[in-house]
Amino acid sequence: MNIATSLDCGGRVLELSRTAIMGILNITPDSFSDGGIFLSHDAAVARAITMVEEGADLIDVGGESTRPGAQAVPVQEELDRVIPVIEAIARAVPVPISIDTSKPDVMRAAVAAGAGFINDVRSLREPGAVETAAALQVPVCLMHMQGEPRSMQHHPVYSDVAVEVRDFLQERIDACITASIPRQRIVLDPGFGFGKTVEHNLDLLRRLGVLRTFGVPILAGLSRKSMIGNLFGLPVTQRMHASVALALIAVQNGATLLRVHDVRATREAIRTLEAVYSGVRKET
Repeated sequence: MNIATSLDCGGRVLELSRTAIMGILNITPDSFSDGGIFLSHDAAVARAITMVEEGADLIDVGGESTRPGAQAVPVQEELDRVIPVIEAIARAVPVPISIDTSKPDVMRAAVAAGAGFINDVRSLREPGAVETAAALQVPVCLMHMQGEPRSMQHHPVYSDVAVEVRDFLQERIDACITASIPRQRIVLDPGFGFGKTVEHNLDLLRRLGVLRTFGVPILAGLSRKSMIGNLFGLPVTQRMHASVALALIAVQNGATLLRVHDVRATREAIRTLEAVYSGVRKET
């Protein structure tokens, strides 16, 4: 199957002819890396502008942390966090905006405010989510997660992590197509760090290519993850170099979209990789 080289994100085009960068913008007090930093409306908008200047192709706005042990956020609180920021970002930057949520009400309000991409860690399994995404007619990212954010890292077990992730995502693709979400609007995320040990994450990264058989773009979110801390004893503030290395490996193994905190460093590394293997291409 030919993988889409672009996605129409509510009228803004996300180019995927080469690796795209999704910049992370958490409007939360408790996200594992940047919790509390961008709760201020002005700080959040300024961060989005900076990430676009650094080369982000897409801004992913989230109002509920999904780190292990994080507390659930009521719908209205999540709306209050993200909707004013999305409205402001939509006026301030030209790139597509993603809403990182599992709640149908938030999906609808976010798309009305200017978002054009749904990034759902629960893979549209909440009641009404798949129907809502179908009605909104924007691309969706389906992520694998074993368990729930509050407890997913207690004792994750797999007989074969790559096969089980692949089979889960196949089922979610089928559910989307049944709900009239075409394959051309689907992106897959294997869910690094979501109900997986370090060994599971490494095995899944090595075998990421098993997801390419679906013929849809693959998103990899490895930025500053706890697996880096577990491997090297590094605090979250010192994980950039390892995050970039993991991003490079993900691209070599099939990822077409990278969800990252450190936009400039990741983009420079990826463009260097592309220059080596595809010939030098002038940055646009």
